[in-house]
Amino acid sequence: MNAIGGFFELEINSSHIGLYPDLIPLNTGRNAFEYILRVRKYKKIYIPYFTCNVLLEPLQKLNIDYEFYDVDDSLEAIFDFSIIKENEGFLITNYFGIKNEYIKRISQYVKNTIIDNAQALFSIPIENTDTFYSPRKFVGVADGSFVAITDKLQDIFETDQSFERFSHLIKRIDLSPEEAYADFQTNDNSLKNLPIMQMSKLTQRLLLSINFEEIKKKRLENFHYLHQRLKERNNLEISLNEGDIPMVYPFRTKYAFQLKKYLIENKVFSAMYWPNVLNWCSDKNNAYKLTEEILALPIDQRYNDKDMNRIINLITNFNF
Repeated sequence: MNAIGGFFELEINSSHIGLYPDLIPLNTGRNAFEYILRVRKYKKIYIPYFTCNVLLEPLQKLNIDYEFYDVDDSLEAIFDFSIIKENEGFLITNYFGIKNEYIKRISQYVKNTIIDNAQALFSIPIENTDTFYSPRKFVGVADGSFVAITDKLQDIFETDQSFERFSHLIKRIDLSPEEAYADFQTNDNSLKNLPIMQMSKLTQRLLLSINFEEIKKKRLENFHYLHQRLKERNNLEISLNEGDIPMVYPFRTKYAFQLKKYLIENKVFSAMYWPNVLNWCSDKNNAYKLTEEILALPIDQRYNDKDMNRIINLITNFNF
């Protein structure tokens, strides 16, 4: 029975339909991956070097064997797909949300494909292809994930609680990104080794409050604005296809580390994905080079042409 009266809660206008009402809402991306693994009961997973180390967490938890593969300069798998057995899965990443056409092609002929759409929130699930999402990479929530899968576990999962994970989101508004960063790291660490749970009520409410159509439009505008002006300097050949809604603008340069430092000094915060790759493979692997050379420039819904021009001017004035 819902309470009536008393003090007010945080005002959240949950008037939108939400992104994926028909998918399974869970508490973290890595647990969404674990959910798929538990349903399919794979004995081995092929996983890209060029990915986040948190994806090893469910593999190790379930004692599933895994083998790394490399990716090329187009962010596509260097792999002999014929070796995949019936009880083995192939994890493929939709990098930066710009590999939809490639992912669709792979899913048509590679058996047991698992799509990692953590960087591709708006990539529509492909029929009969297991997929997971992580909305906090795209919008201001502290946790949450979605799973697209044809079969379901019979387990009854408790509902997670998010209220203690929101300090970095609130502090960024009231204080600054710099002052909120320690809380952001604390929240990231708090998501480690969590059991599979249903998405919290708070995260679900917040996701229902977001106009995702406007977010898609703004991200595309900002991406094209940057690309039009930076493509000649970008060592990564990229183009958007239908359905691609990017997470960031991936800018490849041999001076990525120095450029990142320079941008931070000028209060432009960009990421390099993923430092763990440098420990997983040698500098002979292409994933190693991608990790060292790709800088993720922000193009999200908080920003406009003025912000994009600031990034462009900083990069133009940087001494490459």
